[in-house]
Amino acid sequence: MSGFSRLQPEVQPGLIEPGYKSTSLRGPKAPLIRIPHSLGETSGPRFGAGWVGPQDADLTQNGRCNGEPLGERIIVTGRVLDEYGRPVRDTMVEVWQANAAGRYIHKSDQHAAPLDPNFRGSGRCVTDGEGRYRFLTIKPGAYPWRNHPNAWRPNHIHFSLFGQGFASRLVTQMYFPGDPLLQLDPIHNSVPADARELLIARFDIEATEPEWALAYQFDIVLRGPDATPMEP
Repeated sequence: MSGFSRLQPEVQPGLIEPGYKSTSLRGPKAPLIRIPHSLGETSGPRFGAGWVGPQDADLTQNGRCNGEPLGERIIVTGRVLDEYGRPVRDTMVEVWQANAAGRYIHKSDQHAAPLDPNFRGSGRCVTDGEGRYRFLTIKPGAYPWRNHPNAWRPNHIHFSLFGQGFASRLVTQMYFPGDPLLQLDPIHNSVPADARELLIARFDIEATEPEWALAYQFDIVLRGPDATPMEP
């Protein structure tokens, strides 16, 4: 099929959200101009097995220096689907996250939590023929941010996907079930209420590995009425 459906406002966050302060600085002040999809939007990068190494999807291994990373091991798995429910094969899925103490390896993150010398906090994989991906990682910790007084981000993992064309490019965040910080988080709450559950992973006992790691399932839909909300 040619082209892509329009983004659905009922499942996407607003471009400027009063509760999320930085959107007022970067969000557009004038109405957006719609342009027809061209080859530049409907085509995109193509990936294969050669783009990733054997440890790229194992965040407990790819940053090791002198031992095991600290924290709770978890498996995150799911399927990437297009707007028609078809699997998106051979597409790059990238993740990045804070460590178990809630700190990123980034010069801008200077809050008083320890870095983990054995955890880099990023990984990538390419989806298989059924659109499936799988990561082994450490459950990220909550961390403070300066959006408002006593502001804390819920535990989350950032996802970046290319899809089948640049028009289906998606950057989003995955949250964990039962997190009490979700209802207080302006970023999560910028998503329309009926679509917020699409950003919360489901605990998956079937994919859990006994005596090793709990598992969570997070399916991602690129565009369409069931699209996974993007990061505001």
